[in-house]
Amino acid sequence: MPSQRRSAATPAAEATAEGNLRILKKYPNRRLYDTQTSSYITLADVKQMVLEGEHFEVRDAKTADDLTRSILLQIILEEETGGMPMFTTTMLAQVIRYYGHTLQGMMGSYLETNMQAFVDMQARLAEQSKGLLEPKALTPETWSQFVSGQAPLMQGLMGNYLEQSKSLFAQMQEQMAAGGLFPVIPGITPVRPVKPVTPGTPVTPKR
Repeated sequence: MPSQRRSAATPAAEATAEGNLRILKKYPNRRLYDTQTSSYITLADVKQMVLEGEHFEVRDAKTADDLTRSILLQIILEEETGGMPMFTTTMLAQVIRYYGHTLQGMMGSYLETNMQAFVDMQARLAEQSKGLLEPKALTPETWSQFVSGQAPLMQGLMGNYLEQSKSLFAQMQEQMAAGGLFPVIPGITPVRPVKPVTPGTPVTPKR
C-alpha cells in the first residue's frame, strides 16, 4: 500500500502546523504512541477515537509516512473477524474485482457518497427524535409530527441519489466514448441474452 511521506519538522513547528490534529506514531515494534498523552496505546484506543469523532493521523515514527489508512484497515479487519461482520464474502469479492478496473475510482466515489448520505440521514433522524423518548414529551401529537417530518427527509435523500446517479451516468458516458468502459472483470461471467420464443414454435433440444 503506497504511503504518503512528510518532511521532517521540529516538534514545536509540527504542533503549530497541525493545530488540533492528534498525532499518533507507529514504531518498528508495531506499537502506537500517542503524542498528546505521551503514552503507548492500542488499536482499541484508536477505534475509540474514531467512535468519538476525533481527528487524528498515524505516522511512521522514522519516515513520517502517513499510515492512517493502514491502521483503519487493521481495525476493520479485527471487527470483521469478530462475531458480527458487516461485509459478506460476496461483497468483499466484488470490491476486490474493481481494483485495477477502469471503474475503480467511480466505484470508490459511489460508495463514499452513499455512506455519507446514510450518515446524514441518521443524523437527521437523531435530531428529529430528540425528546421523544422522554415520557412527558412522548404524546400522540409529537409522535405524529415526527412521522410526518420523515417524508421531506426521504425526499431529500432520494434527491441526493438522483444527483449521484446523474453524475455516475455522465462519467460512464465519458468512459464509453473512450472505449474502455466495459472490460471483462475476472470472476464475473457475462450473461448471454435469451432469444424469446414465439408461442407455438417447436423448440429443438440441444444435444
